[in-house]
Amino acid sequence: MGETLLQFARPVVAPDGTFYEARACGSPMDGGTWQGWIEFIPLESGAPARTPRETTQPNRTDTEYWATGLTDIYLEGALRRALEKRVVVEPLPVQPSIFPGPAASATERTVEESPVTSVLDPFSVYEKGEALLRKQLAALSAWHLVNIVRDYGLSELDSDALNSVPAAELIEIIVAGVRERIDRTHPA
Repeated sequence: MGETLLQFARPVVAPDGTFYEARACGSPMDGGTWQGWIEFIPLESGAPARTPRETTQPNRTDTEYWATGLTDIYLEGALRRALEKRVVVEPLPVQPSIFPGPAASATERTVEESPVTSVLDPFSVYEKGEALLRKQLAALSAWHLVNIVRDYGLSELDSDALNSVPAAELIEIIVAGVRERIDRTHPA
């Protein structure tokens, strides 16, 4: 049940010139928290008005404290809100989604879907010779080598596992993967 926590001494004037007495009110909610709102009672004639919930506080004491901080300007705005006609918006009927779930994250991409971000095309360099490929790979940092392995699908290891492999082993993975794929697609 609601109760008046604070009655304001000065009346609040509505845009039409009607004077109202303002009262900060509150009530307990489920879970023990309190809600606060403001009620306006016309000093002469007319219907009282109230705002929607203005605050949620942990307890009655904090709700009373909230009420003591309300200024005249705040009360004027609250009165305008209380007097506004509420527009009730009917919710739209539930629409089924187009997809059964969200898109795959960037870490779940496949080789076919992923854009190539590596700095070197190992297949192109291998055509000029395995020694040249090894030399160019040796000049790259380990993270570049991991990108090459991942972007060209040269290993079944995931990115985390690849990041723990030494650069020399990454070079061997790349060379062996390129050689195997070329041998498979261009048998001698």
